[in-house]
Amino acid sequence: SPIIAPVYLLAVPLIVTVIRWYLKRAGPVYRRLGASYGPVFSSLTETASGARTVEALALAASRNRAMDLALAARWLPILGRIRLRQVMLPWSNLAFAVPVFGSLAWGGWLALNGIVSIGTAVSVTLFATALVSPLEALIRWTDEIQKGFVSFARILGVAREFGSSQLEQRIAASPSRSEPGPAEPELRDVRFSYREGREVLHGVSLKIVPGERLAIVGPSGAGKSTLARLLAGMDTPSSGRALIGDADVASIPVDRRRREVMLVSQESHIFAMSIRENVLLARPGADEESIRAALAATGALGWVQRTAHGLDTAVGVSGMALSGAQEQQLALARVVLADPHTLILDEATAALDPRAARDLESALSATLNGRNVIAIAHRLYTAFDADRIAVIEAGCLVELGSHAHLLAAGGSYARLWNAWTREGSTH
Repeated sequence: SPIIAPVYLLAVPLIVTVIRWYLKRAGPVYRRLGASYGPVFSSLTETASGARTVEALALAASRNRAMDLALAARWLPILGRIRLRQVMLPWSNLAFAVPVFGSLAWGGWLALNGIVSIGTAVSVTLFATALVSPLEALIRWTDEIQKGFVSFARILGVAREFGSSQLEQRIAASPSRSEPGPAEPELRDVRFSYREGREVLHGVSLKIVPGERLAIVGPSGAGKSTLARLLAGMDTPSSGRALIGDADVASIPVDRRRREVMLVSQESHIFAMSIRENVLLARPGADEESIRAALAATGALGWVQRTAHGLDTAVGVSGMALSGAQEQQLALARVVLADPHTLILDEATAALDPRAARDLESALSATLNGRNVIAIAHRLYTAFDADRIAVIEAGCLVELGSHAHLLAAGGSYARLWNAWTREGSTH
């Protein structure tokens, strides 16, 4: 009925006004909401992955506070979204109702005056009612599209920051990996505590000799892994300085720092992609010969060649299942390909049997000849093969020297070695 139908247009100005108001404000609200995910998941992941440290140092209360702060920061953007919908939904519902009541009132008046039939007025009103559901779906999709735009913008931001062309430029601009870096790691009177009043390291000073293989030994909980994290720039000293050359390690940009020093722990991770792609994460653009050489250095090339598709074999959740030893070999192959100036191994070969672990560490040392290799030695044969041994006890550096020198000194290292060799002889 062309006489009654124009009442549908009464909703248009209100819907347009509401949608324009919403679109102007939705982007910033959803950007803040998206950004608030990061701290929550970061806090949760740090707490879960560091559960043993949290338990050992009684950090549960502080980790709970960190999670509460992250959740509180997320609650504010959520309130912003709720307020946005509190304004949009009532006005949009009113806009949907206007055609229904308009067609009912106007059509009823026309029917009473005999201009249209009652059936026509009722039909037009029912059609207006039927429009409500599609219009509500349109509003919902407008909301979803805004969230999608914000998420897509974040992806584009990552692509622009780490796009393939820029990545290739960075690789091309990187210094030659065949030459060692000019600076050596050093700790100067370093003190560190995970929480106030409970120091883990007490005034440790240690300078790495160029090209040496250094073993760090000591009883469990002495501070060996903490020392490794400070050398790698993953933690910052409470006092003192952790240096590469004259620069504080933690202040060096991550991409350059990882060329200088790299920490490898026993917690290796393999992504759901091919073996080739997993290894190339360390140095995108490396040729196949370099990949095979890295795999050969860690003893992985043999079993990789026996897989169905070689380097292109998919591994991870949706591919070939790997043993713990194979995962560590691939993780260490990345390290060989990255070719850092200083390599820190913190139980990086723990998943291998002792003989294979020793062979792998020797192969890594040979492959990284001229680089510094620092090994946290839980198995003392690693110390036996090292150029120098640093003994850490109760957060202090108590001895430093070669295997023969420290045995002759009859101190802490000699006691550890004698206890370890006695234990080994009983098995």
